[in-house]
Amino acid sequence: MTDPFALWQNVIGLFGWNTVPVVLLATLAITALSFRVLPTERRDIRNSLLFLVASLIGILASTVFHRLELPGMASTLQEVFLIIQGIALIRLWAIFLFRLVLPKLGVSAPRISEDIVTFAAYFVWGMVRLRYAGMDLSGIVTTSALVTAVVAFSMQDTLGNVLGGIALQLDKSVEVGDWIKADDVVGRVVDIRWRSTVVETRNWETVVIPNSQLMKNKFSVLGQRNGQPVQWRRWVWFNVDLKTAPFHVIQTAEAAIRTAEIANVADQPPPNCVLMEFEKNYGRYALRYWLTDLALDDPTDSAVRTHLYTAFQRAGIRLATPEESRHIVKESEKHEQAVHQREVAHRLAALQKVELFNTLSGEELATIADRLQYTPFARGEVLTRQGAVAHWLYILTEGEVDVFVEMPEGEKRWMATLTEGSFFGEMGLMTGSPRSSTVVARSDVECYRLDKESFEGILRARPSLADEISRILTDRALEREQRLEQMDAAARDRQASQQHTDILNRIRQFFGLHG
Repeated sequence: MTDPFALWQNVIGLFGWNTVPVVLLATLAITALSFRVLPTERRDIRNSLLFLVASLIGILASTVFHRLELPGMASTLQEVFLIIQGIALIRLWAIFLFRLVLPKLGVSAPRISEDIVTFAAYFVWGMVRLRYAGMDLSGIVTTSALVTAVVAFSMQDTLGNVLGGIALQLDKSVEVGDWIKADDVVGRVVDIRWRSTVVETRNWETVVIPNSQLMKNKFSVLGQRNGQPVQWRRWVWFNVDLKTAPFHVIQTAEAAIRTAEIANVADQPPPNCVLMEFEKNYGRYALRYWLTDLALDDPTDSAVRTHLYTAFQRAGIRLATPEESRHIVKESEKHEQAVHQREVAHRLAALQKVELFNTLSGEELATIADRLQYTPFARGEVLTRQGAVAHWLYILTEGEVDVFVEMPEGEKRWMATLTEGSFFGEMGLMTGSPRSSTVVARSDVECYRLDKESFEGILRARPSLADEISRILTDRALEREQRLEQMDAAARDRQASQQHTDILNRIRQFFGLHG
């Protein structure tokens, strides 16, 4: 009777007794590592392990047929299970090499390359085992060539897709992670398979595009340029009445976007505005910027439009609508008066919260309220910049702003967060001094702006206000210095008198008042 262990030695003779245990142990080691490091591949690893275990059990079980003196059946089963064992080993090693080792080395191997190498290894292993079993391979090669020709003729479309997938990956026309536009489909490539390319759109749609279609038709890879970062130029369109000079519109739009802190808007190339065409009663403009995160196109477009709107509101630029979309509504005088009274009441309420105007009479407050200018800002916009010269005061009525000071050594230090009812820019209004800090909108905010010309008449009519206002400005200036320099109370008192006199003189000089 045949010794089963001797039979087992003959079956695996291709490797040798010393080789097989080493191969199996090494395979188990890399499989355990892959299973731990690659959670997304655990299903494939588990299935391959099951095949490996099944093949080992099958090879051992085939020895039963030798005991039953059925050597032909035993040999056949042994070869079948040995081929299965090789396939399982090749699969486990392919996962380890292509999905763990190569990515760790910084090599991005296309999935099709993995499949080609794996299938080639399967084929070679199968041929070797058949040759080892004593089969003549020349007849198989001749027959397979004829079968290949017939299959190629009957499956032209499928083969076209397969060859297209190989070509796409080999010449790197498109890669996983690229954003593409093919016909009306815009999305990110998540997989390039043998037959098709899978694209996920922003609407959470998965679109399967045959590879042959990508090879035959034109498609665009978005946001890519040789030697440049991934960013995509976006166009934000708007219309402005022709009564406003184009250069004023362009300057306002470019300044609004270039100075604002808008997420996903590239600094370089800088955003720019162009006048594209003239219509019957308006000019059609486009603000062009470069988007850094292609998945957030609409939200970023919306943020850019919001910044443009608030900038145009502050600059007094009127957005136009097509003539056929205009509606004329005749309001009654009573309604208009009610709207005006509500707006005046809102402005007076804002002014009454400003410490600077505590000593003003009701009539003087009403005069100022009538001259306030509504100035909204979008989140991230700079309201004032340190060192800039602007002769106006802001009164914050809604939202929050952050105050920063740029130190001599270049550090940008946060000073405070101002909320509804706060005011800032008082030194610029009263003395003409450059801005001492930078103020950035922490959220969408609404402000009223009071400029020098609107306050000058009141100050000239009552010059004594200058002394009262200078004391308030002195206190605020000392509070700021105390935050920056950790000034103690004694030092604060020493500076108060001198600084009050200095500020009062600057107010009188700025407004041309006589002491």
